Amino acid sequence: MPGTAALPAMLDLFPEEVRARFDIVSFDPRGTGGSSGVQCFENPADEQALLAGTAAGYPEDAVQQRAWTDAYRSLGRQCGARGAALLSHVSTANVARDMDLLRRAVGDRQLSYLGTSYGSYLGATYANLFPGRVRAMVLDSAMDPVAWSTGRNGQAAAEGTLLRNGNDLAAGRILDAFLDRCGRVGPKACAFSTGTATATRARFAELLQRLRTRPVAVSGTTFTAGSALETTVLSLYAANPVPGLPGTGWSRLGGTLQALWTATEAPAAPLPPVSHASPDQALAVMCSDSANPPAGADYPAQAALARSRSGEVGPYFAWAAERCADWPVRDRDRYDGPWNHRTARPILVVAATGDPGMPYEGSRAMARSLARAELLTVDGYGHTVLANPSGCAARYETRYLIDGVLPARGTVCAPDRQPFAG
Repeated sequence: MPGTAALPAMLDLFPEEVRARFDIVSFDPRGTGGSSGVQCFENPADEQALLAGTAAGYPEDAVQQRAWTDAYRSLGRQCGARGAALLSHVSTANVARDMDLLRRAVGDRQLSYLGTSYGSYLGATYANLFPGRVRAMVLDSAMDPVAWSTGRNGQAAAEGTLLRNGNDLAAGRILDAFLDRCGRVGPKACAFSTGTATATRARFAELLQRLRTRPVAVSGTTFTAGSALETTVLSLYAANPVPGLPGTGWSRLGGTLQALWTATEAPAAPLPPVSHASPDQALAVMCSDSANPPAGADYPAQAALARSRSGEVGPYFAWAAERCADWPVRDRDRYDGPWNHRTARPILVVAATGDPGMPYEGSRAMARSLARAELLTVDGYGHTVLANPSGCAARYETRYLIDGVLPARGTVCAPDRQPFAG
């Protein structure tokens, strides 16, 4: 979501003292939203036609894998032909340089910054390009910067960005936690529950098998096993409903899965065409920043590895990175490290132990990689502490952002609410 759309939706989640102390500004990074957004096709219908033959979520059999590879190779060529001049300048490093211009434009001598998810990588990049200009920086739900950018010891030749970073491991763990909790709380709190954790896990596996045999339509959207997994992973990000973001919370996910289950029991009905969200802007940034195995690499083997260690969600993350295999350009001005330039002030990294979007281990690696950083842990679920509030963590963040006071090393907070808390 572009920053100009995300900030209004999330502003009320910022601590009250922080909102009173700071003018909070966001922006659309270059290549996204209103900042000369990357658009590889003049007519979006042409892109839909190209992607129509690709599996929703990720490809499973050899036929689907060939169709996926061919389509994203063609997409890369089209993006290069139509937008090479822009694509060669959309790396996170160039966005960090833009951010320093914004700092100057608002008249601040140093930057005060809170970045969530990908924004944590942007913050870490800024901190290492402009270490003397860091006043305060909170990195919420971070990745391992080395794993994300280049990998270690030749990893990038065999493993895509998301597998190197352990995104599949995080999603697999939290999916298991969701199914276990859903099973235990019962169908009143989680509609998909069978009443036990074991039986609810088995029901989810059966649901995916049914969808492989026969996709279904729910609320006008066609669901395959792959797209159901994609929806499930993204729905794990908010453990409880987030004001301003409809459809969030694990209880809502339970209802979605139950609706799919019910649809698989109904007679077959005509299906609407699968619609693919345009990947142009996300790929423009990820493929510019991150080294991935080239075209012809054994992505099916990566998918098999991911499935063996992460379960059903694993292949989704292997094939997501394959879309970069034929990307036409990497930004020569990107930043690949080192990540330990000494900043003017220390940095605060904040992370939940049960983060399905960026593994907790990634935030620990970020805190170790930076020259001056402390890790604040929230023992709870959800992607970003901002969207999964902890009053305890908010108090530490407030003191840090306003007064520069870091929490004691090893500090652990609790979330305000557990999943399915009503």
